[in-house]
Amino acid sequence: MSYEELDRVSVVQRVVDKRLTQREAARMLGLTSRQVRRLVRAYQRDGPAGLASKRRGRPSNRRICLGLRFEALELVRELYCDFGPTLAQEKLSEVHELRLSVETLRAWMIEDGLWVPRARRKPRIQQPRRRRPCLGELVQIDGCDHEWFENRRARCTALVFIDDATGALMELLFCESESTFSYFAAMRSYLERYGKPVALYSDKAGVFRVNAKEPVGGAGVTQFGRAMSSLNVDIICANTPAAKGRVERAHLTLQDRLVKELRLRGIDDVVAANGFAPEFRDDYNRRFARAPRSEHDAHRPLRASDDLERLFTLQLSRKVTKNLTVNYKRVLYVLDKTDAAGAARGRLLDVEEQEDGTITFRYDGVELAATAFPRDDGMRQGDIVDNKRLAAVLELIKADQRARTEARIAEVGTTRRSARLLREGVRRRTSAEESP
Repeated sequence: MSYEELDRVSVVQRVVDKRLTQREAARMLGLTSRQVRRLVRAYQRDGPAGLASKRRGRPSNRRICLGLRFEALELVRELYCDFGPTLAQEKLSEVHELRLSVETLRAWMIEDGLWVPRARRKPRIQQPRRRRPCLGELVQIDGCDHEWFENRRARCTALVFIDDATGALMELLFCESESTFSYFAAMRSYLERYGKPVALYSDKAGVFRVNAKEPVGGAGVTQFGRAMSSLNVDIICANTPAAKGRVERAHLTLQDRLVKELRLRGIDDVVAANGFAPEFRDDYNRRFARAPRSEHDAHRPLRASDDLERLFTLQLSRKVTKNLTVNYKRVLYVLDKTDAAGAARGRLLDVEEQEDGTITFRYDGVELAATAFPRDDGMRQGDIVDNKRLAAVLELIKADQRARTEARIAEVGTTRRSARLLREGVRRRTSAEESP
């Protein structure tokens, strides 16, 4: 019997013993007096078993016929053997007009062994991978969004470079988010200190690869990938976080040790944290780095032609109109009338954008002077923002909205004050004209 039925037994027993009226029992059980009388008769006739539901143990009146179950499972075996319950239910409904709920089909597929729920699946086995033998042969890079300053300051991101052969912390840079320019800054510091590595091992973030299957425009290479290709450094993207486990495990160590070190030193901003990063990096490597299997250093020195100042900029191509104008990021630029600008009419030129927003136009290596005519400000509705840059973009949006709100309040306040003064002036003039 259920707990509800056991409660009914105690109440009905008190009614039978004349210790409770039928009206009071009906109020306690949420029933009518007529239903209580029926329960009393069943109790007197069959005892406590008379209050148990007669439908218990019987098949449901709303059960689905066995023929429909057999037909649905046969179709799944023949046509949709590798489909999940949700997709299989959609196909059964759309193609075969079999009306079933997803959960019903899921239960049937589990009972017949056509679907294994996630809780019963065997865990994926991650085979260990041997370290690379040389320093600089493979560098694992990743960003870690964390409360590095705890509650003293907002969250930020730490870009971490870990050498695969030694486990050494090669680069540590604090920034607002994982953006292209953030990785440009971290990579430039790395290159100036060690030289060029053979390859970088990263995740599949939009900074490292174009995730669209059919890119609308461009060569299908990101700005960071273009810069690394110019430096002859390859980028390898891991399929799972466990594949680049060295940098992922380094995140755990940093989230423990680095957070406490920042707290002990009273550091609560990105600039001060970046100033402390070299000291922490040396201490980290002294404690956790190991010697490589080979003494060969795979880093290559920078060449004289490697202009990092120009490489680590956003570089795109834009067409010059017949009127010597160029459109870039919804801004119209008018090129100065020079021989080089005239030669670029109707052709593509290179646009280089630095982190501070400075725009440079070049055609055949010659820099062209231009004047900007902005059309409007702010982000467009529906602009695409990478997931790892969402927090920083939201902060910019909120700051822009606050500025607009304050400007609107000031404008409305000034307008209302002007209208009030105008009404008062009219009222005074009217009173003066009506006075004798």
